[in-house]
Amino acid sequence: MKIIDREQVQKALSFPILIAALQRGFASEHAMPKRSVFELDPRADNHDAFAVLPAWNDSVIGVKAFTYFPDNEAQGKASLYSKIMLFDREHGVPLALVDGTQVTLWRTAAVSALAASYLAREDAKHLIMFGAGKLAPYMVRAHLAVRDYDKVTLIARNPDKAASLQASLVTMFPEVRFELGQSRAEVIGAADVICTATGSHKPLFDGRWLKAGTHIDLIGNHHKNAREIDTATLLASRVFVDSKANVLNEAGELLIPMEQGVFKAEQIEAELADMARENRYLRSHNSEITLFKSVGTALSDLVAAKLVMDHH
Repeated sequence: MKIIDREQVQKALSFPILIAALQRGFASEHAMPKRSVFELDPRADNHDAFAVLPAWNDSVIGVKAFTYFPDNEAQGKASLYSKIMLFDREHGVPLALVDGTQVTLWRTAAVSALAASYLAREDAKHLIMFGAGKLAPYMVRAHLAVRDYDKVTLIARNPDKAASLQASLVTMFPEVRFELGQSRAEVIGAADVICTATGSHKPLFDGRWLKAGTHIDLIGNHHKNAREIDTATLLASRVFVDSKANVLNEAGELLIPMEQGVFKAEQIEAELADMARENRYLRSHNSEITLFKSVGTALSDLVAAKLVMDHH
């Protein structure tokens, strides 16, 4: 059995190859039971958790297990640790143990980029990135793999992190203009694509600021009672998701408007498997606003981990 660490994951993956593999994986036959998240001590207020995400297709069975200890950072440890186990589909033989933390960064960004390849305007030139955490550079790199942006505006609570992200991206993409910005009407209204990867529990911008034709990519929030966008943004958009089962279980962006009685689950246009099977540009016209909400799927972990394993 192969044991594949963080550095080996980094060496094995590139966004064009991973995005193409995810398209094939979601379009093909697969099974993905609902994931299980367990609060380790419901009486405590630290929300320490353990989660298990299974999936399989005709070649491999995979399960990602991760621990989430939000108070860890204060003690010099990561808040999240994750591993992916792969087994042969034919006989169930163990194949590999892959670093899940690194795979998650890559697959999260690649899933967003795959959706954007179907939903963002083909002439999109200006990307706004909310958030400057670990995921942000992966998100920007993935989105740049599917559209020819000439300007990226970075918006983050922490100005030092935003400046550091800007500096690292400038060296990777010298032909793109990276600017630091703030969430204001004139900034949001100039965006072609808005990507959010924050820990915010409140909407990041006013939906009335959006211009026609914008694509919105939401990945930061996993709480039923929190959201990165307001109701106006959701109601202005054609809504797509990575997984209906997961999104309707944990994404306040949809669940809060549903509780308000202004949005129904039936209004979701499609989930990623439907989109990947069609595998075509899904905009009906250039002025519609599209929205993709992603909370993560076991299948994307499986596809990315197998790609890494096959490389080694």
